Amino acid sequence: MALKRIIASLFHASAPVSVTEKIVSAAAAFLGIFLTALLSSGLGDKATPLMITSLGASSVLLFAASHSPMAQPWPFVGGQLISALVGVTCFKFIPGGFVAGSLAVALAIFAMHLSNCLHPPGGATALAMVMGGQELHQLGYSIVLAPVGLNVVILLVIALVINNLFPGRRYPLLPFAGMAKNLPPASPLVVNRNALVKEDIESAMKDMNAYIDVTEQDLEQIYTRASLHSMRRRMGDVFCRDIMTRDVATAEYGDELSAVWETMRLRKLKGVPVIDRARRVVGIVTIVDFLKRVDKTHHAHPRFFDRLRAFIRRTPGMTTDKPEVVGEIMSSPVITATEDMHIVSLIPLFSEQKIHHVPIVDKDQRVVGMVTQTDLTVALYRYWAAMP
Repeated sequence: MALKRIIASLFHASAPVSVTEKIVSAAAAFLGIFLTALLSSGLGDKATPLMITSLGASSVLLFAASHSPMAQPWPFVGGQLISALVGVTCFKFIPGGFVAGSLAVALAIFAMHLSNCLHPPGGATALAMVMGGQELHQLGYSIVLAPVGLNVVILLVIALVINNLFPGRRYPLLPFAGMAKNLPPASPLVVNRNALVKEDIESAMKDMNAYIDVTEQDLEQIYTRASLHSMRRRMGDVFCRDIMTRDVATAEYGDELSAVWETMRLRKLKGVPVIDRARRVVGIVTIVDFLKRVDKTHHAHPRFFDRLRAFIRRTPGMTTDKPEVVGEIMSSPVITATEDMHIVSLIPLFSEQKIHHVPIVDKDQRVVGMVTQTDLTVALYRYWAAMP
């Protein structure tokens, strides 16, 4: 048994990454290194080495693990430049290549830790400054600016552009307000809100007393998403088509404001999807869309409701300075969900996007229903009430 465990420990499962993401990572790394080499050759001095080899390791982090704390702009820039500076200093003042190289790596790690810019390829950069050939050594401290600084700036700009071209990636990793933080404390859409907070995650990471290559925000999001998947597994198959309102009141772009407002008033609706002639959703108009434009267009009436009535009524004559049709005040683009989407998937839509209505569409993107926060709350309440 012990032997099996030892063998199994050698083959840890990698992170669950799709084939598409793997291809994107490889293609992005190719473009990053190729463009860096191309631009460095055009901007740098012909007598200066073209690139530092540790950029290959940096590209793994920047393009294959762009959400890693070690891949963020300051760890990348600071880690590379500080390590280069440490490496050159060790070469100049410490005799013996082996001692200087070892000390360069050690001091680079220490300096990166102190500067909060730990970047593993920085160790390779520090070692290269000592073990590199005569061509590198002749550059002295200027090597920190070129090729190291030049390479780093170019690759960082490329990473900022390429990583943000693909959905699902965000670079740099900005602070992420978790889903639970976007909701009021009493909201029924929160999944285990009181089970885990940011301070709990920070305390746990400190207790481990090791550098964990993931941010607190990502851990919180993983926990929240895992809770949603757990809920979905326990609920079974409950889809949007099972809870949506099928008799949906809709509007078209050219419908007059008064007609749409009257429909919403009579049916006690807070929002109406705006569709085209093929019943595809092109926007949504809510009560808020009406109210937030009242003060912008009518100032003659002292009372708010008088201004609202004047805004909704059609302006007589041929010219007007206010919106007259619903297409002029609708919100677009609109977030939609498909009828075969599990209702648990609606929770992050409502909470993170801060919306109250989700039009439900079929495979041809035609509107077939509407789900509100109330619909979802009732469905989740029934699920929790049925739990033993």
